[in-house]
Amino acid sequence: MADPNFFKKSKSFSIKEISEITSCDVSSNCDSDLILDDVNSLKNAKPNELSFLDNIKYKDDFAKTSAGACFVSPEIVPFAPDNVICLVTKSPYKAYALAAQAFYPDTIPQSIADEQIASSAYIDESAKLGKGAVIGHNAVICKNVEIGDNAWIEAGAVIQHNVKIGSNCRIGANATISHARIGDNVRIYTGARIGQDGFGFAIDPTGHVKVPQLGRVIIGDHVEIGANTTIDRGASPDTIIGQGSWIDNLVQIGHNVEIGRGCVIVAQVGISGSTKIEDYVAIGGQVGIAGHLNIGMGARIGAQSGVISDIPAAQEYLGSPAMPKGQFFRQVATLNRLIKKKNNNAGASKK
Repeated sequence: MADPNFFKKSKSFSIKEISEITSCDVSSNCDSDLILDDVNSLKNAKPNELSFLDNIKYKDDFAKTSAGACFVSPEIVPFAPDNVICLVTKSPYKAYALAAQAFYPDTIPQSIADEQIASSAYIDESAKLGKGAVIGHNAVICKNVEIGDNAWIEAGAVIQHNVKIGSNCRIGANATISHARIGDNVRIYTGARIGQDGFGFAIDPTGHVKVPQLGRVIIGDHVEIGANTTIDRGASPDTIIGQGSWIDNLVQIGHNVEIGRGCVIVAQVGISGSTKIEDYVAIGGQVGIAGHLNIGMGARIGAQSGVISDIPAAQEYLGSPAMPKGQFFRQVATLNRLIKKKNNNAGASKK
């Protein structure tokens, strides 16, 4: 269970309530009024707690679990222990996420909400704050900033002049935002840097010449941007992050980059300027993407790949330089055979 020093639980839920929240079916002959007090892992759950099985590697934990109820896929139901009520769904992990959100809603702590505007915050008189907006200690809100209803600007965050932030947004501690338009329900985590100067300059033997970065960063609704991620503003066109995209910690997004809807970008990815990432692309950790490329809709790029050319839609690429998945594994297999052959020949020559 979650540590109550850090996480506040809303209430307990019945099996029936959980099934309604998550749109799951309940296994037959169960008590739908049974109360569940918390969520927990399969290994640690108690009879009054809820868990899930989404990865078959944890099937042994499922067989031994003491959980009172568990989200499972339909094919797993026959293997459920007698003590477990099955909440049946094709997406157990998603159902667990919805249930966990119900138990532990992401709300502003009451002690912070009560103060609303911290005494040490600086808010320019021209700034406009929406209803219920909360501003933390030492936050700086500059001229002509607009912040929507129920937004939370955490301690030490700096919102530069003319930035617009939508409703129900949360800007993490010590984040800085400039030259940006941010939609509703956006979460920007601690230490992120949004709208800074892009890395744009003309190379010259007598000294590099800075190119003014005259664009903005446009962030759609329901976007998450991880801790210490940096997103440069455009040089002339805008840098764009599409609706529903989730970006992990320590990601660098260069100027003029366009990221479509529903993309997932994992930690330590670097995307060079003017590259376009179409909708629903997934990019693994530590991928490097060169500039002025196009990554097609639904493409998947494996961790630590180096992308130097366009990737077609719905393709999976791996390696450095990145290549189609099948080609990558054929090359690995060929290389392994050559090494094995070389080692065998070396052993034979010694004899």
